[in-house]
Amino acid sequence: NFQEVDLKAAFGGVATWSAEVLDGSPHAELMNQAVKHAIVDRGPTQLIFPDEIAGHEAATPAAPGGPDGRVASVSIAPDPAALDAAVDLLRVARRPVIVVGHGARFDMDAVVALAESIGAPIMTTFKGKGLVPDDHPLACGVLGRSGTPVASWFMNECDAMLVLGASFSNHTGITPKKPLIQVDADRAIIGKFHPVAVPMWSSIDRAVSLLQGRLADGADDREDQAPQVAERHRVWREEKASRLRDDRGHGVSSIAVFDALARAVDEDAILAIDVGNNAYSFGRYFECRRQSVLMSGYLGSIGFALPAAMGAWCATQEDDPRFRGRQVVSISGDGGLGQYLAEISTLVHHRMNVTHVVLNNSELGKISKEQRAGHWPVWKTTLTNPSFAAYAELCGARGLRVERAEDVEFGLAEALAHDGPALVEIVTDADLV
Repeated sequence: NFQEVDLKAAFGGVATWSAEVLDGSPHAELMNQAVKHAIVDRGPTQLIFPDEIAGHEAATPAAPGGPDGRVASVSIAPDPAALDAAVDLLRVARRPVIVVGHGARFDMDAVVALAESIGAPIMTTFKGKGLVPDDHPLACGVLGRSGTPVASWFMNECDAMLVLGASFSNHTGITPKKPLIQVDADRAIIGKFHPVAVPMWSSIDRAVSLLQGRLADGADDREDQAPQVAERHRVWREEKASRLRDDRGHGVSSIAVFDALARAVDEDAILAIDVGNNAYSFGRYFECRRQSVLMSGYLGSIGFALPAAMGAWCATQEDDPRFRGRQVVSISGDGGLGQYLAEISTLVHHRMNVTHVVLNNSELGKISKEQRAGHWPVWKTTLTNPSFAAYAELCGARGLRVERAEDVEFGLAEALAHDGPALVEIVTDADLV
């Protein structure tokens, strides 16, 4: 009550809908509206409770609402002309590819089936990492700054691109130089930065289903790209093996961390990724199987990983079979963990079985890299850190410190086997990312 600030204005740049709750307000309806707008507008909504209101008895109590009759179906069929144009483009393409963004995450079985039927390699945006298992014969990994040379090669060599649920972030780098079919349920995203050959306003499931039906008979002159995917992965794995041998004596390389982590975690683990060079290296080197990946994406909110993992752990305590009992791992740099270091005591207090992996290079490495790229002096990016492993132990968690590449896998295994919160501090080389 002492914070005399206009809360509606303060949160107005973030909240998609906001309302102040007053004594005579229709309280249940305001909550209905807040939930509806959060779902429909896909963003946070806000109810402001003046201090004296929260304890008042509602004048006309009302039952809570639900989605029936309030939220329409999100399934949208594409315009027939756009569908025809997309089919025509994909029929004549000899080397089509599919780019999958975060917006396609609920429709991946159908997307993969379409890719298999037309022999199209699949690459994901950074936010879409993990939507396609990296061991799938058509999987090319992540495209863009956090991506693999496999994905870049197939984008450069393709003659048509089907882009599903992607925002065309600068981070992803989807080329405008190829014929593009862009499918999205959000009309504002379509052609956001430049025109596309076929703009298709549609839910992903409907568009993919209709394309699958129209393209089922195949094309005689379409190239078989699966062997090329395998060959490009062979070349990339040789390069990764070479990078694994890099050792400047300044700490463990990022590839060694994520190579070991890929072997250590469960196939269905939930992975929360922070912001910074750790995220870039995760996108590039970690090979997903069926893991679920949580990230702040292009918001770039450093410190995201540990709070996200705490939320994920809460979901694993519910009865929903999609989440119950799954392993939860968060990964950050030292700068990111420093934002929420005290939350380790929260993990301990609630016995959250979360394993946090911190890449400690005593530096805000991503900022240093950006300063060098701008031809500026590296300024004020060094960090003076505590022993994170010792700090975890002081809080009551299991803490382990790893300083050599050959010990990473053992340290991860011990932390993951611990029944309760654990932290693995890995001393890393800021330049081997």
